[in-house]
Amino acid sequence: MAERPRPHAGLRHVALFVRDLPASEHFYIDLLGMQVEWRPDEDNVYLSSGSDNLALHRWRDGDFPQPQRLDHIGFIMDAPDDVDAWYTFLQHEGVRMKSEPRTHRDGARSFYCLDPEGVVVQIIYHPPISGGRFIRND
Repeated sequence: MAERPRPHAGLRHVALFVRDLPASEHFYIDLLGMQVEWRPDEDNVYLSSGSDNLALHRWRDGDFPQPQRLDHIGFIMDAPDDVDAWYTFLQHEGVRMKSEPRTHRDGARSFYCLDPEGVVVQIIYHPPISGGRFIRND
């Protein structure tokens, strides 16, 4: 058996196909506050909120792949109250909600909403990794 390499630094890159790139950019940039890291062309944009990378790729090849195989993506909040503030803000901005904020048995607090393409987005306070903390299994 081969020796396990050094631990990775975490899952920090997600790439999504989107039909409506401007609507997706509005959601992730204007509403969630991500910044454009790189725009190589009119069909692709790479966004970041500091330690992550979200790529949005415009789908132009016929029928859009359905169903979406991805369950959801999550944005980590530093405090439980941040979850509620984001819920109020996004709901006010007309974002489609899937759930209301709730506290989970492990102390996490979250809600789910939909981006313009129907991707489920979780806004979550998760004690082991919120506030800049994370667990690494060395």
